[in-house]
Amino acid sequence: MSAPDRRKLVDRQHKRLSIRRQCALLGLARSGVYRVPPAASDNDLALMRRIDELFTAWPFLGSRRMTALLRAEGYAVSRKRVRRLMRKMGIAALGPEPRTTKSAPGHRIFPYLLRGLAIERPNQVWRADITYIPIGRGFLYLVAIMDWASRAVLSWRLSNTMDGSFCMAALEEALARFGMPEIFNTDQGGQFTSAAFTGVLMAAGVRISMDGRGRWMDNVFIERLWRSLKHEDICLKGYADGREAHAGIACWITFYNGTRPHQALGNRTPMAVWHAGLAGARDDKAVDMTLRLDNAGALPTCPQPKQQNKQLAA
Repeated sequence: MSAPDRRKLVDRQHKRLSIRRQCALLGLARSGVYRVPPAASDNDLALMRRIDELFTAWPFLGSRRMTALLRAEGYAVSRKRVRRLMRKMGIAALGPEPRTTKSAPGHRIFPYLLRGLAIERPNQVWRADITYIPIGRGFLYLVAIMDWASRAVLSWRLSNTMDGSFCMAALEEALARFGMPEIFNTDQGGQFTSAAFTGVLMAAGVRISMDGRGRWMDNVFIERLWRSLKHEDICLKGYADGREAHAGIACWITFYNGTRPHQALGNRTPMAVWHAGLAGARDDKAVDMTLRLDNAGALPTCPQPKQQNKQLAA
């Protein structure tokens, strides 16, 4: 596992293991954990936008084929650079892969529970995932929690970092507003394997499932949500900052949940299916409480890059 992947496993809120001890166990230098990452360059941001467009259209692309496509378009890039940017964006090709993710100290990896399971009713299985959102001259991360049977988005959060707090906030919101699922399924990302995240689920009596070598197709449903969001909203509107992105995404998710017909659901809306399966739901809107607002009430993107006029280079 690479050093950037191992750094994601560090749990800053761990009650028994200090960051010093976690770094020692993971073979990391503490300076790499505490140091603020350098701002992305304009060249990197332009390339990340194109990678996101290609990945949204074809989510099976790995770094090798992504590099080949970019070179065919005239970008002078190496596979190492493409792989680094894809890792920074939090994206990976959909497809069966060997299990390479290792748990950090205190991060338990739970078994995969969905193999052979018929998912037929709301609140039977929920799924969480994170995607990259290009914003102006920066980017944000978006996490969403989806009900599997109805495809309804139960909660979501925007963040300018990949720490676990925005995932925790989305989880607590979904549980408070929509009850408890029988099973909660995620990948093995550090945000979802942290003791804080899994502890909330276990305390609520929810069974935890994590992807491994199991049904990789499970992630296709939420990838379709990301594709629809980006094609129908993000790419069309080109939000300039976090404030615009928050307002626009909120409107689109409200439209998706309550107005947009879903062909796989017999042209019903996700929330109509959710309500039909579970009486007494409180609301049909997925509510977001944006984190880390600045003084003007807007969510800043990741560190802004310095102006550069150089051509994209490897």
